[in-house]
Amino acid sequence: MRKIIPLILSLALVLALAACGSNDTTSEATTGTTAAEDTSTPTEVTITSLNGNGDPTDLTVPYDPQRIAILDMASLDILDALGLGDRVVGTASTSLDYLQSYINDEVENLGTIKEADLEAVMACEPDVIFIGGRLASSYDSLSEIAPVVYLAADTETGVVASVEKNARTIASLFGLEDQVDQLMEGFDSRIQALAGAAEGHTAIVGLVTSGSFNVLGNDGRCSIIGREVGYENIGVDAEIDTSTHGNEASFEFIVEKDPEYIFVLDRDAAIQTEGAQLAQEVMENDLVKGTQAYQNGNIVYLAHPAVWYTAEEGITALDLMLQDLESELLEE
Repeated sequence: MRKIIPLILSLALVLALAACGSNDTTSEATTGTTAAEDTSTPTEVTITSLNGNGDPTDLTVPYDPQRIAILDMASLDILDALGLGDRVVGTASTSLDYLQSYINDEVENLGTIKEADLEAVMACEPDVIFIGGRLASSYDSLSEIAPVVYLAADTETGVVASVEKNARTIASLFGLEDQVDQLMEGFDSRIQALAGAAEGHTAIVGLVTSGSFNVLGNDGRCSIIGREVGYENIGVDAEIDTSTHGNEASFEFIVEKDPEYIFVLDRDAAIQTEGAQLAQEVMENDLVKGTQAYQNGNIVYLAHPAVWYTAEEGITALDLMLQDLESELLEE
């Protein structure tokens, strides 16, 4: 009996030690899982952006950046739609009504979308900076302050596709990609409805600036009218570059082409040129009045020129641009 008792005690001790070892192993596994969860959120993310030459490039930026500097209104539009406006610590000035909440004393003024105030950008200590094409020449200087996300429209794929792509790129910085489908909902069907009205019709698209009319192609501003909505743009040769301000055309040229529709972007109104003639005053002269576009009431003055001219790759901007076309082209 005396021999059995020590044996029993020894077995009990072995079982107790085994139990402790089992508990420790469970604890270590749980801790390991928790640690993995804690470290699953990245500190950085790599996206495809543009460099100072406008070429696609891989860019590493902080994940979920808290301090954002904005020098591009389309990007601000997308960030606003994603509910990230409280991250904006500085922005370029803008006249766009739907972005006026960012023009205040609490948000640093960083200059304009054409000329950045580098000292102001540096002072607001951004985690990331967003720019558009007008600031491509400042890409390197701004990159010394923080990573620069430079996004633009690809007219080959279209404005709608570009807005979606850019929105997904921006959303990926914050893990909000699942919101983009909802933000883009309805745009394709609206384009299809407009395409039905455009089918088989010719148009000239252009902008009025300093009393002149510049024709636009399908390679830049307003390209959505010809490329996606589907009007046959007869104003320019497809090989001619019109992506900046278009090519100046005479009113005799418009008469010669005699389009069924004329779409007009008022650049002077878009940039608030003091003392400039209204686009309607410039366009509705004796020559243009002889065109079928005028006689049939088909000169369309784009109602939100600043949107078309400065911010067309944004979510709200795209909505407003389609509204401008729908209100003139679709029957009530």
